[in-house]
Amino acid sequence: MGNLQGRDLLSLADLQTQEIYDLLALAKQLKSGEIKPDFQRKTLGLLFRKASTRTRVSFSVAMHQLGGHVIDLDPSVTQVSRGEPIEDTARVLDRYVDILAIRTSAQLELETFAKYCKIPIINALSDLEHPCQVLADLLTVQENFSKLQGLTMTYVGDGNNMAHSLLLGCALVGMNIRVATPKGFAPDPAIVAQARSLARGSEVIVTHDPKLAVQAAHVLYTDVWASMGQESEAVDRIPIFQPYQLNTDLMALADRSAIVLHCLPAHRGEEITDDVMEGKQSRIWDEAENRLHAQKALLVSLL
Repeated sequence: MGNLQGRDLLSLADLQTQEIYDLLALAKQLKSGEIKPDFQRKTLGLLFRKASTRTRVSFSVAMHQLGGHVIDLDPSVTQVSRGEPIEDTARVLDRYVDILAIRTSAQLELETFAKYCKIPIINALSDLEHPCQVLADLLTVQENFSKLQGLTMTYVGDGNNMAHSLLLGCALVGMNIRVATPKGFAPDPAIVAQARSLARGSEVIVTHDPKLAVQAAHVLYTDVWASMGQESEAVDRIPIFQPYQLNTDLMALADRSAIVLHCLPAHRGEEITDDVMEGKQSRIWDEAENRLHAQKALLVSLL
């Protein structure tokens, strides 16, 4: 994985197809304990402007298991909260830590850090993308089906950052990707076009018909209907998104071997029913665990 050393991961499109497959292979080796890298003199900085459970904890545990150190750069207790320019903060942190994971609303902030830092910058979630989550998703799918190419993933719900990264990730690894959203909530057309340009023989479909989208799909995926920062819209969105709920009726249209994924946190009874979330086809908890292993592979590769 030396070709990834020192690079940034701001978008899944920053990776080549083989690099994603290599990351997944490395994640499996780390998960099984086959290899045990030692990064005891390395430090990961976490700069999170948004709430986080899985991303914060998995990155922290991953770095500790690699023998390294973690510094929580809480913006509320740093000069970032008092208006210090990003350019200045970036150049200082570049001299202190070895790698930086950032969770923010603005993709531009990530790009600014990347411009002014020599160390690797990781997108730990922005309003545009969530690439680390999709690496864990692909690892989970690969574990269940022993392959990725030729499978079909269907995402139902809001055309948000998860939809964007799934579009790009699936296109890169040769999976068919279908995204079903209500009218007015489709993913960014530029991301859809980018996914189609990256796809090599696999389909990239955006539709408003959830039943059509899940037909014979191998993976069904959903996310909350109102993302962080959209809480005021949550109640108004419920009737609009109700036909896109991941429930047993929708599941019945998928392939018999289909699995269910959700990036969490979930609003049970809204975007996904309790019986589907807890059902035998759910791989949600394996998916959550795989955040640790996929991100550990990413840290090892970038460092």
